[in-house]
Amino acid sequence: MRMIRNNSSINIEQLVADEVKRLSLQFGKSFLDCEDIISLTGLGRDNVRALMRSRRFPVVKVGKRQVVSILNFVTWQINENTGGNYYAA
Repeated sequence: MRMIRNNSSINIEQLVADEVKRLSLQFGKSFLDCEDIISLTGLGRDNVRALMRSRRFPVVKVGKRQVVSILNFVTWQINENTGGNYYAA
């Protein structure tokens, strides 16, 4: 996700909605697993698994699997890149 800053105001809600829609269409689902996060971030498997175990990453356990909703993933990305100044409704 790219954020472009200029003198005009950015509608963060619209940016999040657009990114969620893009990723949902790209992956054909509303949740991401470890493999999806690897392809999105370029991180290695061990680093993604460590990230998914961290308290600050919004995972949900489904049986033995850990997944993250695309909305929560996009919100997490924005919070990590802006110092935590945005929270999804």
